[in-house]
Amino acid sequence: MKNIFYKYFAVVFAILTFVGCNDKLTELNQNPNGVDPDNANVNLLLPGILTKMSGAYAELDNGISSGVVQHMQEDGWYNSYNHYVWSNRDWGNWYNVLRDNELMIKSAVTGNFPMHEGIGYVIRAFSFGTITDLWGDAPYTEALKAGEDVIQPAFDSQEVIYRGVLADLDKAVSLFKNNTNTGIIANSDLVYQGNIEKWHQFANTLILRYAMRLSAKLPDVASEYIKKVYDGGVYIDKSVNDAGVRFLGNTSVDSWYMAQQFDSDGGSGFRRRKPAKPLVDNLLASNDPRLQVWVAPVHCQWVEDLTLTVPTEPFVRKDDVPQTYVSLTDEQYVAEIEKGHKFTRHYNPNLLGHSLDTDLYVGIPVGSMAPDGYNNNPTPGQSVQNQHVSQLAPKYRATTGDFLRRRLSSATETLFILAEAAQRGWITASAETYYNEAVRQSLQSWGVAESYSAFIGQSSIKYDGTLNRIIEQKWIASWNCSTEAWMDFRRTGLPQLVAGPASAEPVLPVRLIYGNNELSANQMNANVAIEKLEETAHSNIRGKNSQWSKPWLLQGTNKPW
Repeated sequence: MKNIFYKYFAVVFAILTFVGCNDKLTELNQNPNGVDPDNANVNLLLPGILTKMSGAYAELDNGISSGVVQHMQEDGWYNSYNHYVWSNRDWGNWYNVLRDNELMIKSAVTGNFPMHEGIGYVIRAFSFGTITDLWGDAPYTEALKAGEDVIQPAFDSQEVIYRGVLADLDKAVSLFKNNTNTGIIANSDLVYQGNIEKWHQFANTLILRYAMRLSAKLPDVASEYIKKVYDGGVYIDKSVNDAGVRFLGNTSVDSWYMAQQFDSDGGSGFRRRKPAKPLVDNLLASNDPRLQVWVAPVHCQWVEDLTLTVPTEPFVRKDDVPQTYVSLTDEQYVAEIEKGHKFTRHYNPNLLGHSLDTDLYVGIPVGSMAPDGYNNNPTPGQSVQNQHVSQLAPKYRATTGDFLRRRLSSATETLFILAEAAQRGWITASAETYYNEAVRQSLQSWGVAESYSAFIGQSSIKYDGTLNRIIEQKWIASWNCSTEAWMDFRRTGLPQLVAGPASAEPVLPVRLIYGNNELSANQMNANVAIEKLEETAHSNIRGKNSQWSKPWLLQGTNKPW
């Protein structure tokens, strides 16, 4: 597999170089001298488009979503991530993907490349679906038409966009059903290496995703689409077929976002990005085998000691032998722990006046006033590690690896959607069967499938007939693909996530704020869209264009709050 990716790196480099020439692809609709669809090479276009799209989606997990859904928190420069203090956010990266993709679709039609055309419709649906998920109304029917002098496109409603997304996925499925991959070069397809059957599964899984988005607003539409896919039986149902793009790991651009090789100072992404307490505590309480895959033990574990005559020891213990220092650097701890040494520090809760977290795995509380000092960190600060709080597992320090990928969708997501559909009575199937298989495939995807029987047998994990149980496990399984957990929380209010004490508002945000580029260059149409948002008690000084204003999808649902 690794060889495949090195082989197609040359292809990716070629397309990136090609795209970089005067930005002819991303400015196609604005440049009359852009690439001619009759002459464009679809196999050169495809890897660049997939890289950009998967990168934009994965960046949501890295940049916002994992903080919103309380998978992770930061203990340095944390206001935006932990407290939802957001600024305007542009969507240019998504429309750049769509412009390049329109060229590929046109070229595929002209050159009779039906598989590329189908992939193009999947990319189009995924991109527009994500845009409307995040912002609300957006340019759709008039988008990508600058070549036709549509410079200020009107915004379409979310309903129109979601219906269009489902229609595009139907088109893709009809093309994939012909089961012909004539003309595709496997190395140009960074997701499935030219396997049309897997693309067919991915397209149907996305139909399930976007249909379930409509569960509250258009339940008849949602149930009809879901039943059709379920009856057809073609969707991602095995973790080996999960949709995603691997990181090459050669440069900072094509490596995992927190790779320490390219980001190693005290304020690095890896150092300040920590697992969040709600997730860690949940994993601990259920003996979840994924805990050790995702989370590292604390460098130094607190030990309660009622014989101590001071609140906390002024030193750490190495293999229970007192040392002369209170902390080591991250690098020093890692080196010592790799040699088999264990570090502890004793404290007396009666003298300290409160308890500390003595678990081996410790997450940061959400929306904390001072997360860098949590759990009595002796070295608080923006750029200093906390020895008494868990970091991510060592694999997340690397540039690439089997578990490090830009995740787009999965068997686990598919199966949880089908479990929910069965629980709602939309399909004649056992919700428990699909729930159990969703959990199994998640464990399989993280290399701990052998723990399935013991895990699923626990009363706190076993299916209990409720939507809450389904969404809670789906929330956990959305690790590294947390935007889906955010979307589920918005439409269901589950799991019952609570904003922290320092959060800008006492509830979680539900959308991104329309960006400055659109507000200045397409002001009239943007203002029409903003007026259609529902201002809430939490919209604050931003008014309707706020992360707490509700788009059409949530209006009238009383969700998530």
